[in-house]
Amino acid sequence: MAVTFTALAQILDHGFDDIIDVRAPAEWAEDHIPGAVSLPVLDDEERARVGTIYKQVNPFTARKLGAALVAQNAARHLQGPLADKPGGWRPLVYCWRGGQRSGSFASILSQIGWRVETIAGGYKSYRALVVDRLYGQAFPSPVVLLDGNTGSAKTVLLQMLGARGVQVIDLEGLARHRGSLFGGMTEGQPTQKAFETGLAMAVARLDPARPVVIEAESSRIGQSRVPVSVWKAMLDAPRIEIAAPLSARAQFLVTRYPDLVADTDQLRSVIASLRRLQPAERLAEWQGLAEARDHVGLAEGLMTHHYDPRYRRNRDQGRVPVARLDLDVLDDAALSQAADNLSALIAQISGR
Repeated sequence: MAVTFTALAQILDHGFDDIIDVRAPAEWAEDHIPGAVSLPVLDDEERARVGTIYKQVNPFTARKLGAALVAQNAARHLQGPLADKPGGWRPLVYCWRGGQRSGSFASILSQIGWRVETIAGGYKSYRALVVDRLYGQAFPSPVVLLDGNTGSAKTVLLQMLGARGVQVIDLEGLARHRGSLFGGMTEGQPTQKAFETGLAMAVARLDPARPVVIEAESSRIGQSRVPVSVWKAMLDAPRIEIAAPLSARAQFLVTRYPDLVADTDQLRSVIASLRRLQPAERLAEWQGLAEARDHVGLAEGLMTHHYDPRYRRNRDQGRVPVARLDLDVLDDAALSQAADNLSALIAQISGR
């Protein structure tokens, strides 16, 4: 029997013991339903081989080979990750569009006695819900933007607000990128589809009656593009500016993000990438600071001549904050107090 989902909230509360994705590993890696486990019934090479035979020989021969491979892989899963599942286990299985792969695997599981069901339309139907949520519908909650110059601890404050029960969406966390030239993380970014999956699920969890706080970003975070409904809500949202002295921001960046300064070769490479935006003399000075491991001085120079001017240009384009929170220092105690003050300020701005 196939289960039809008409909203992402239904997937969040699906009620099954496990969701099993039987697609090939490459399909899984591009994107998958959150919380699903990967038990491919055809690996990437097997899937390609069956597809080639389907097109170049005939569908019957392809289906016969596919059935044999599915049976072999299903046996491996039954003797491995599914070996300890009890009789009352209730899985939900899906493939690309709810066709032969999920149906074949579900049939085997049902013959064992498990109460297995499939997703009508498979991953394709789920992806349609994600696209509709992010590109076809208006953003559901009022947005408040947390704004401010580079190094003003916006991401840390966003996390602190979430810990205090404020609704937040961490776009940089979902994109696995800190939103600047130095923003790359060791694990790399998700695909665009996977980024949208995480974002769509975060939106689906929101209480529309309460505001949600989002950090001010550009429309692209590294290689991840912010979908139109979220971007429009951000452009229209009131902004709270976090302001702190240059020295405090530089020290905060160096202390909080040691991975940004650990690799001198990477630092030099990123500085060199600014050659079209900064004069050669300044780049040489920054390279010298990187070589000397004067990371605070380098951070101050980058913010003074690169990041802060970009922020001022955005503000001059009409994105004027409705409130400002000034912080003299950015240590744990000051940030904790700032998060308390922000909670009250957000409630005031949103009328709650």
